[in-house]
Amino acid sequence: MRHEYLRELMVKVKKGQIGVDEAVDRLKTLPYEDIGFAKVDNHRSIRQGAPEIIFGQGKTPEQIVSIIRVLTKGGNDAIVTRTTREVFRKVKAVYKKALYNEQARMIVVKKTARQARKNKGLVLIISAGTSDIPVAEEAAVTAETMGNKVERLYDVGIAGIHRLLDNIDIIKAATVLVVVAGMEGALPSIVGGLVDKPVIAVPTSVGYGASFGGIAALLGMLNSCASGVSVVNIDNGFGAGYMANLINSLQG
Repeated sequence: MRHEYLRELMVKVKKGQIGVDEAVDRLKTLPYEDIGFAKVDNHRSIRQGAPEIIFGQGKTPEQIVSIIRVLTKGGNDAIVTRTTREVFRKVKAVYKKALYNEQARMIVVKKTARQARKNKGLVLIISAGTSDIPVAEEAAVTAETMGNKVERLYDVGIAGIHRLLDNIDIIKAATVLVVVAGMEGALPSIVGGLVDKPVIAVPTSVGYGASFGGIAALLGMLNSCASGVSVVNIDNGFGAGYMANLINSLQG
């Protein structure tokens, strides 16, 4: 349940547009709702500024629809990560305005009338290669849904460093940068050496055998010689987008 929802509810009570009993009914979902297979945390947006996110992998379409129902009833947006088009069809049948990003494998059901860009500043999502785009898109969709202006700069890895340097203006204009790379994972260090802004490095599982499913990129990023580079887990585009949102929300 978002701050805006609570404020709107209290204003309606004050103006006499709804009664106290109705307002109490709307607040009954606090702090969480037990639906048997899940205990949905409706209080998370109050504590953390963003609603509970639905990790779609391993959940049935029916379970996902049920969790979305609880979240939206509580005034929250619903974001489903690591899901499929088949699941989206089931969600779309219930929520006509649901959106699906094929590359990010994410479903978004907008409940709030949140402005598209409630946070100041620019979140720039950079990918080293085209194969890294699915993880980069997960970060981009997450940051966009949470109210940030997002730009994308894809396929600018260090094997052709001129592609990165040709875009130095947008790189330096960003408030926070999410840099996604597989293989040896060197790109975040390069970007970190060019800017005075926080860089969130995302290792991907893209690469040949000795990349060990992203471990080589992860270790390379953890050992970055550039200051201001932090690292999330392998393929964790969502975590990077969420962190970028938190950083960008601190802008005055």
